[in-house]
Amino acid sequence: MAPTVSPLSRPRQLKPSEAKEDLPEVEVREEDQMLINEFGRLNSRLHELQADSAALKEKIEHLDDATTELMMGGDSVRLKLGDAFIDCSEDYATEFCEKRQERLQAQMDAITAEETTILERQKALKKALYGRFGAAINLEE
Repeated sequence: MAPTVSPLSRPRQLKPSEAKEDLPEVEVREEDQMLINEFGRLNSRLHELQADSAALKEKIEHLDDATTELMMGGDSVRLKLGDAFIDCSEDYATEFCEKRQERLQAQMDAITAEETTILERQKALKKALYGRFGAAINLEE
């Protein structure tokens, strides 16, 4: 025998018309719209930075792997620059990879700093917009 579920024990789903009635009507001023637009632009930029960060991490890992391989290799190695391969010494190739890694790490640090700035600004915007609109606005992913 199946258990009986009383209508009171299940959460009731609101119809779209009922959900709108529960939220207070708040007028969106021009200043509010500017803040909402800023939040959207920052969110888009944050996603771009996260994609760039992932690509840079992958490049740094490849260079780290290449440096490790160079330590195990012989005296002469071939270094790929663009579409060409250049014969060079192990020391030169190792130095090249390490310098390249440092440049990429500097770019990664700049991206991380910009991400932090964006997240701080978004936090301030969320506070202001949720304070004004409450549950009537959704600023989450």
